[in-house]
Amino acid sequence: MFVKHLTLIDFRNHKNTEISFESGVNLLVGFNGQGKTNVVEAIEYVSTLSSHRVAGYQPLIKKDASGALIRLKVSHETRDVIVDLELNRENPNQLRINQSPIPKMRDVLGTVYSVVFAPEDIDIVKRDPSNRRSFIDQLLVQFSPRMSGVISDYERVLKQRNTLLKTARSTGTKGSALSTLDAWDESLIKFGSEIVQTRLSLLERIKPHLTEAYQAIATTNNEPTILMKSSLLGSQVVDDYEETELEYLTISELQKVPDLYREKLSSVRNKELERGITLIGPHRDDLVLLLGDLPAKGYASHGESWSYALALRLASAKLLSAESKTGDPVIILDDVFAELDAGRRDRLAGLVAGNEQVIITAAVAEDVPSSLKATVFEVSQGEVNRV
Repeated sequence: MFVKHLTLIDFRNHKNTEISFESGVNLLVGFNGQGKTNVVEAIEYVSTLSSHRVAGYQPLIKKDASGALIRLKVSHETRDVIVDLELNRENPNQLRINQSPIPKMRDVLGTVYSVVFAPEDIDIVKRDPSNRRSFIDQLLVQFSPRMSGVISDYERVLKQRNTLLKTARSTGTKGSALSTLDAWDESLIKFGSEIVQTRLSLLERIKPHLTEAYQAIATTNNEPTILMKSSLLGSQVVDDYEETELEYLTISELQKVPDLYREKLSSVRNKELERGITLIGPHRDDLVLLLGDLPAKGYASHGESWSYALALRLASAKLLSAESKTGDPVIILDDVFAELDAGRRDRLAGLVAGNEQVIITAAVAEDVPSSLKATVFEVSQGEVNRV
């Protein structure tokens, strides 16, 4: 799979941009703030309906414009697909595939596969659980597009349930008057269990690719692995961002997740009523990234953390390539080479060189190893020109 052509209208700082990409390596060069990352962000948004830079889509629309258009022509073997994604400030967003209107925005998922490497990726290793949840959820909606709807449904139920808990706390509601909460519990268990189970299954599938990728990019022989700390296990309840001693959920417990969810939800009901918030579920879980026997967070050096972050993305690309029907995902390297030492630059270049399409952004071309023979584009003030 590769992106043949990209049109941006009123997207970020791009008033009207047309880019014809090539298969192989494409390099976007320009100083900071000129619009390089905006180009690859558009591809990422069509691929995942999310951005590695902002939440929501409103910031993607050019200032003072009422809407933005992303038009993408993607080639897979002998077939071309044209996606038109129209983002509007006031009116509903619109999606067309090969000029046919598509009623649900999330139906674009699965049309374009991409994996984005960005400087922010180090936060997956070094910062809060929300960063790691975002990583795994963005990946799982590419493997299973319907999970985008499940996650949205879970967030809707969670919001409604939290509102009910806050109301019950403030009014002192008890007993049979809480029957509405029981109904929300069942919806929470239904959607939350599916998210937990899908995450767990995806982690099992990515583990061998992670080991291979880390050992290819790093200078040490530490073995990485990922475990899931689950709020569904044990007696503890915790706040998000809190360092915890939650128990690990294993693949052997996959089918037990709904029962575990229901039991734990029942046991924490009084605590939730006291605090007015939902205390367990996938929004409270964490991924633990290990190097050997130690957590990478807090123990890995800066270089090891970068290697781990890169390995997570490389493993994602390998898994997508192996399991999707469209071949290699588009690999996007957004200002990554400037963050790496010479050894990691060269190793990363060697690992991505054979991908069907790689799109790189860099402030200066010299940051990119010369071994990557690229089609070069200059980006300046929202305009893109092929060199």
